Amino acid sequence: MGEGLQIFVGIVLLIGVFLFSRVVMGWRIRRACQQILADLESKGAFDPFSAVELPYSKVKFINIGLRDFRPKALQYMLQHDVVGLTEAGRYYLKPAWKNVRRD
Repeated sequence: MGEGLQIFVGIVLLIGVFLFSRVVMGWRIRRACQQILADLESKGAFDPFSAVELPYSKVKFINIGLRDFRPKALQYMLQHDVVGLTEAGRYYLKPAWKNVRRD
């Protein structure tokens, strides 16, 4: 195999690995969103008066084990008005959560 072909194959494989890692990260964030929605729904946090604290809302700088995507997913849902945040740091579901896909 020529040197140019090896470089081309290497670049294609590198791009493929990068795209695959982005797909896996998106899948894990989507799964974390579903877990957060289920958690808030099971706790009955549907308005600011029934809001609950979530132990995974803060990012841990020292984390042993796999990466936790729940803080990033929670920030995403806050930005898209699916989840609300009270001044006391408690979270609740906004009415838009019913429009979120559950697959």
